[in-house]
Amino acid sequence: MTSMRETFAEIAKRLREGRGCAVATLTALGKARPAPVGTSLLVDVDGSFVGNIGAGCHEAEIIKAGQLTIEDSVQRSLEFDMTDELLDGSACGASLRVTIWKPSLDFLPIADCIAKGAEAVTIAVGGASVTIPARRRLILVGATALASQLASTARAADFHVTIVDPRPAFATRLRQPVADDLVISWPQDVLPQLLPTADALVVIAHDAKLDLPALECALNSSVPYVGALGSIRAQSARRASLAERGYDEDSLNRIHGPVGLDVGAVTNSQIACAILAEMLKVLNGRSGDSLSRCESSKTGDVNSLRRLVLS
Repeated sequence: MTSMRETFAEIAKRLREGRGCAVATLTALGKARPAPVGTSLLVDVDGSFVGNIGAGCHEAEIIKAGQLTIEDSVQRSLEFDMTDELLDGSACGASLRVTIWKPSLDFLPIADCIAKGAEAVTIAVGGASVTIPARRRLILVGATALASQLASTARAADFHVTIVDPRPAFATRLRQPVADDLVISWPQDVLPQLLPTADALVVIAHDAKLDLPALECALNSSVPYVGALGSIRAQSARRASLAERGYDEDSLNRIHGPVGLDVGAVTNSQIACAILAEMLKVLNGRSGDSLSRCESSKTGDVNSLRRLVLS
């Protein structure tokens, strides 16, 4: 599935190449929410498209409108009420407003900025002001095999991923091809500069020489999520070491360790999913319970919890 960042990268590519295209942007939502406002779909002149805005069977109509907009440059607005479609179980019950527009060359730097995701970007579309947030920032300490898998999983969920490890043989592009940034340094030397803008730190080196300094830096910061790999026994020993260094119980309770939700994860890919799920639970202020038991799902307001990517 193409992410929203990739969709805007493709829009920038079309503009650079001088190829006409149209963009369908989700500008308003009601009831169930299949995707965030600002999610966009690119339409090419031949009817091919990139991206997904969760409009289900109505996407064919959106594509057709996009082709017309490429031809006449007229902005169009489509509204869909999919509550009736719940009768056969084919839709989520959302009501959507989709604005179809043709980007000009002036939009190129904006598309590049959205694709990069370093900062929030607000655009005016169809009379609505739409803000596309910056990518969240995740720091991983330890350039391990799990780090490679977690970097891939987190990037698909719209995180900017930085891996920190002082060992040059570990922190290589061959071993860590997906990370946005590789920092070959001791955690205590770089984390004080990185953590103020981070949303999450996960310590997965499983080496006290890296783990303890990284956790000290995290506890000295206000980073919203701190996770640490290791067994319950390892966590207990680590907490004791940190307590000896002056950290109180409230500070130590900020550490999610063993990191991740209890889903029976065994392989690195499964563990990465469990860690990402817990990160999203904390950062989004959610219960982490099954959606079938959540009150929000009963009212149809499940937002974008069914997705781990911006799409």
